[in-house]
Amino acid sequence: MTALVTVLVLVPGVLLGALAATASAAPAPAAPAAPSEGRGGSEGRAEGTPCSAQARACVDRAGRTAWLIRDGRIEAGPVRVAPGGQGKETPLGTFRVEWKNRDHRSTEFDGAPMPFAVFFAPGGIAFHEGNLDSPSAGCVRLDRANAERWYASLQVGDRVEVR
Repeated sequence: MTALVTVLVLVPGVLLGALAATASAAPAPAAPAAPSEGRGGSEGRAEGTPCSAQARACVDRAGRTAWLIRDGRIEAGPVRVAPGGQGKETPLGTFRVEWKNRDHRSTEFDGAPMPFAVFFAPGGIAFHEGNLDSPSAGCVRLDRANAERWYASLQVGDRVEVR
């Protein structure tokens, strides 16, 4: 009887040990390939920009330039912009156009005009017409012609990348 109990206790342990060894020795299934980010350049980038092919608008904060992208290809740009300055930097990241206002006035800066405003990041960060010779308070300023173009081209929900 003791021998039978020992065998019944040992056999499951041996079988479980063998199964564990087999499972750890088996090659892991291959990970699925990363989905392509679309057309437009190596590694899913819109060629000539620091942004992905899925971006509709791209900002190179350090380079003070921006692009409009459609289907992974540059539609406009690079154009000169004035992003936020020291302590009020335009936030880096991936965002969505939240809303637009052609004749917006800032509630934060005494009603300062923000023509052709396209809001895309928390805190009221937007593309809009403005002075390109000094940093903004976080927004991305464009000259008038480009502010009008960004306003006309971008729609609520469009992807905006700031790099």
